[in-house]
Amino acid sequence: MSTTTAPKASRSQEPRRKAAVTDRERTENSLARKLVAPAIVLMLFVTAFPMLRALYLSLFSYSLTAPDDREFVGLSNYWTALSDELFWRDTGNTVMIMLVTVFFELVIGFAFALVMHRLIFARGLVRTSILIPYGVITVVSGFAWQFAFSNSNGFVNGWLPFIGDDFNWFAQYDSSMIAIMASEIWKTTPFMSLLLLAGLAQVSEDMIEAAKVDGATWFQRLYKVILPNMKAAIMVAVLFRALDAYRIFDNIFVMTAGANGTESISFLTYRQVIEQFQLGIGSALSVLLFLSVLVVAFVIVKVFRVNLADARQES
Repeated sequence: MSTTTAPKASRSQEPRRKAAVTDRERTENSLARKLVAPAIVLMLFVTAFPMLRALYLSLFSYSLTAPDDREFVGLSNYWTALSDELFWRDTGNTVMIMLVTVFFELVIGFAFALVMHRLIFARGLVRTSILIPYGVITVVSGFAWQFAFSNSNGFVNGWLPFIGDDFNWFAQYDSSMIAIMASEIWKTTPFMSLLLLAGLAQVSEDMIEAAKVDGATWFQRLYKVILPNMKAAIMVAVLFRALDAYRIFDNIFVMTAGANGTESISFLTYRQVIEQFQLGIGSALSVLLFLSVLVVAFVIVKVFRVNLADARQES
């Protein structure tokens, strides 16, 4: 009996030993908190008042056209937003833009990162050049792509002769969304590629060489060695870009102004507050946008399930 139960006891204790926090982790966590604390305090100082103010105003029926008629309505503004088809349509647009753009940016950015990682000469020049789109102001980028997709003097129709020279990209929903997403992918793929390049630098060359010796093909090395060891970097890249894409506003404002049903949640909030002066419902929409961003971040972190100790190859 003792010979059979002893191994079980040791196996049951093994996860506990792995779950124990090491001295190195404790020290790193303490240092991380000290380094992040000033930034957190500054961010709270800058953002706490606007957030609390928006939460407060969202509980009122409040319009700038009648500032003296402010009335407490509780959660009525939230119910109005959540029961409106327009809110859910714009939420669908936002989610679709986020999923499509982040997917293509991840694929294209990873390809760029592989090329930059293996470059032998002009490495600095290439890395600097690839950042040019990301350095362009978003509004300027939006105007440039609006010009590119123009049916009168743009060049995209000339590159795609099968759609015709007079095809108007901004006359219907589908093509408008394609133009918006293309401009977003072009501008932010360099950011994704640099984050993935940093992750590639952490992959041990010894592990890749060992896989080659074992006869692994390039795709096997990619899926069995490179990607698993880049999981933390991929999660960070996807998280940053997903949260940024979910708050898309500039490209839509410049290229379509929300026409043909191309609004996002951010653009809907803008219309309620800036164009219609409805601070109550607009504040409720901004709070819902903030909460939905938190949900997106939570889902991404849970999907990747990155263990930082494993990422550092600690025992």
